[in-house]
This record gives sequence, structure tokens and C-alpha cells, in this order.
Amino acid sequence: MTRLLDIFFSSIAILFLSPFLIGTTIILKFTGEGEVLFLQKRVGQYRINFMLFKFATMLKNSENIGTGTITVFEDPRILPFGHFLRKTKLNELPQLFNILYGKMSIIGPRPQTIRCYEAFPLSSIDYIKRVKPGLSGIGSIVFRDEELMLNNHENPDIFYDKVIMPYKGILEEWFVENNNVYTYFKLITLTILVVINSNT
Repeated sequence: MTRLLDIFFSSIAILFLSPFLIGTTIILKFTGEGEVLFLQKRVGQYRINFMLFKFATMLKNSENIGTGTITVFEDPRILPFGHFLRKTKLNELPQLFNILYGKMSIIGPRPQTIRCYEAFPLSSIDYIKRVKPGLSGIGSIVFRDEELMLNNHENPDIFYDKVIMPYKGILEEWFVENNNVYTYFKLITLTILVVINSNT
């Protein structure tokens, strides 16, 4: 049922947002470093890797600069237009195609890089690997200010591994145990409310 909903909602969203997607593509092509999409290997269902699509918001090779795959608040690697895309979460919209292709769901644990995925407790990974990663989910809603939290600590890597990821793991375990249509629509609603409130 959720797969049918994913196909329906992602198709409608792509059609409805096509003017914005095209406009953003043009802006990115002629600003920053001229890159439109950022493709990155992420861990999917059953621990099978896939290429995640995002609008480019950071410098090229940012994974090898500064804090690597961990992004902190006001990260100097973020490009000017990238700040707007990240603040509004619009940089995530190309993942609608990941959803349409069946690699992701609208709701699920956020897809992680291999480095971040392995920071989950093994008990949590056993749950997370059972479902498709999502465009949004309980972990990303609760930790919507993750970059700011990391910025307030002297060692973001340690805080991320020892505090954030274990707690995220517990949240994702809850999601897998309660993964149904009701939870699906409830988390979509919470995501919309969080995005609206974060920009008011």
C-alpha cells in the first residue's frame, strides 16, 4: 500500500513542482560551481547501496574537506544559494525521483552514508535495514536542528557518534515496529508542519 502511495505522491509532486525544479536547475547551473545535482552513495534497504539525488548546495569534494560527511551549522562549505535550499529543505526534492524509481519511500529512516550508517548501534541497524529509507522520517523530524546541535560541540564527530546516532537508532526502531499507513500519513503531516514552522 505504501509503495502505491509513494508512486502516486512522488508523481504528483514532480508534476506540480516542475517549474521550481527547472528554475532551480537554471540558477545552480549559472551560480556557485555550476553543478546542479549532487549524487552520493547511500545505504538502502537490506544494506544495498544506491545513488541519492540532491540539488548541489556545497563545494565540490566537500566530503574531503572540514567535517567530511557531517554538516555543521553555517558550514563554510555551503554555497550562497545552497543556504536557502538547505534551510527550506528544497535541496532534497530530487529524491522524489529516488522514490519513483523504488529506491526510497516518502517516509522512512533517512538514507545515510556508509560512515554514518555504521554509527548506528548494531541493534538499530537490524531494524533499519528492513525498510526503505525515506525523504522524511521520525529521526529527521526530531533532529531537524542537528546541524546547530553539532555546531555547539567542540568535537562534532564524537557527539554525532555517541549521542545523536544511538538516539536516532531508537527512533527508527520505533518507526519500523509501527510502520503502517497511519504512521505514514502522520509523519507526512508532521514533516509539513515542521517545514512551515521553521520558515516562519
